[in-house]
Amino acid sequence: MATYHSNVAPHARPGDEVAAELTIRNIDFSDLQRALQLGWEDFKAMPSHALMLCAIYPVLGLVLARAAFGYSVIPLLFPLAAGFALLGPFAALGLYELSSRRERGIEASAWDAFEVLRSPSFGAMLGLGTLLLALFVTWVATAQAIYIAVFGYGGATGFGDFIQHVLTTRQGWWLIVVGCGTGFLFALLALSITVVSFPLMLDRRAGALEAMVTSLRVTAKNPVAIGTWGLIVAALLVIGTIPFFLGLAVVVPLLGHATWHLYREVIAVDPNAVRLAPPAPPQRKPAADFPANLFPWSRDDK
Repeated sequence: MATYHSNVAPHARPGDEVAAELTIRNIDFSDLQRALQLGWEDFKAMPSHALMLCAIYPVLGLVLARAAFGYSVIPLLFPLAAGFALLGPFAALGLYELSSRRERGIEASAWDAFEVLRSPSFGAMLGLGTLLLALFVTWVATAQAIYIAVFGYGGATGFGDFIQHVLTTRQGWWLIVVGCGTGFLFALLALSITVVSFPLMLDRRAGALEAMVTSLRVTAKNPVAIGTWGLIVAALLVIGTIPFFLGLAVVVPLLGHATWHLYREVIAVDPNAVRLAPPAPPQRKPAADFPANLFPWSRDDK
């Protein structure tokens, strides 16, 4: 196990800056199975919450499928669908919060997922999410450039025509090899920097840079396990696209919850480091309840 000092404040007092020890464990396939099992149990315990949070995925899938009949976007249909996996770690923030609450024995409701917006590290999460969005846009642009390099600017006349060109021509086979290889590199980069990043930021108030470095350390220490996890994620996302992307309503929350438990499997925090509680909600005051010194002329000077 690799142990190093983290800059996250581990104690419950907001002013503390004591470094916590984060230990990276060695994990194997059994740990991945356990993370998936616990993720499935979370999903069964909170299915309505997960479906509500992830309804956007099948909706986007249906929109993409409908847009394919416009023919001009057919070559980008697969890159767009595959590219959503790059945004998945950020989109699952609410699911990490629900799994965290259930793990601590706290009753979770749908609204509790939005507590992540009040996390002290939400700015860092948003920054890393923006990086993933830029990675997604770059991937789509790269996929389009590869397609144009192979088939030129002429669009497919239909879905069947596109499939025929891709599967029955030498240019199509080259497109498959180069496109999948390039997509693999993008997916590997995203996985390496986010495998535990968002759960760590949520759980330990880590910054974006520290979270990415920790994820890289995890990947470097467990290359086979993390590579296997990436293949599992890819396989489940492919299965989730059937039929019409509706399966993603189950697959995405399952993976979101499982990612939280994978973080728990691979990262051990100093037992003296207590999870920081979220800040107390601000007290609401009536609109007419102004401070007494706001309008000094209204005071009784008798």
